[in-house]
Amino acid sequence: MKLDNRLNAMTVDVEDYFQVSAFEEVINKDSWDSQQLRVGQNTHRLLDLFAEHNVKSTFFTLGWVAKRCPEVIKRIVSEGHELASHGLEHQRATTMTRTQFEKDVYDSKAILEDVSGSAIKGYRAPSFSVNDSNTWVYEVLVEQGFIYSSSTYPIEHDLYGVPSWPRFKYQRVEGITELPIPTIRKKNTNVGIGGGGFFRLYPYWLSKKRILSFMESETAPYSFYFHPWEIDPEQPYIKNANWRSKFRHYINLSRMESKIEMLLKDFNWGSMYDVYIK
Repeated sequence: MKLDNRLNAMTVDVEDYFQVSAFEEVINKDSWDSQQLRVGQNTHRLLDLFAEHNVKSTFFTLGWVAKRCPEVIKRIVSEGHELASHGLEHQRATTMTRTQFEKDVYDSKAILEDVSGSAIKGYRAPSFSVNDSNTWVYEVLVEQGFIYSSSTYPIEHDLYGVPSWPRFKYQRVEGITELPIPTIRKKNTNVGIGGGGFFRLYPYWLSKKRILSFMESETAPYSFYFHPWEIDPEQPYIKNANWRSKFRHYINLSRMESKIEMLLKDFNWGSMYDVYIK
């Protein structure tokens, strides 16, 4: 029996272990093609898991991945999931000029649409890298035909976050819908409960309690995000990264898949488009 009847959004940021922002200082993009590619098999495993539990999801996918794993992209679409853009090569929007961002998003969207044969409506910036310094991102997304973005996390964090920005779905002045990662309020502070590293770090009972707290206090749908590499404890170990990056990346990888399965059983899930836009 489900713990709550509302339909929530399940999302997967499709990138490989060597493409994460935490390792960008130690793994050069020029070496990506020589790294062991694991994103395909891990995403197939997630698709198997979602099929077992009759779950639909949104896969925010790198254009780089789509070029190298076209069979995964075609399976995502053929099984009724939503395909969306995560940019081309996981470059944070805050590190690009407007011209660079325009090309990045255009190339990613073109690759995804070409491989999948379906229109791309959603975008998520790598590492939630939209803030007060680059709101022109939304103008570019509208110009390129996107309907919604899920690129902000209204929390205080050393790598990202805009705690003063809205916590719930809202219409931007540029003409696009923004869907922030969910938070709960504690002591007048936004606390992240959207998934990722927080979900791996905490025991499942605590994550479930926090999600239920959101559902009891808010009428808005909940959304969850994670990555294919998070269910892969056998991935290569990046030795020369700093200790904080390694802790965040490798903590509880062996427990993640079972936690995801419990999450799929306890709540109802659909795609971002179906939950928030349709």
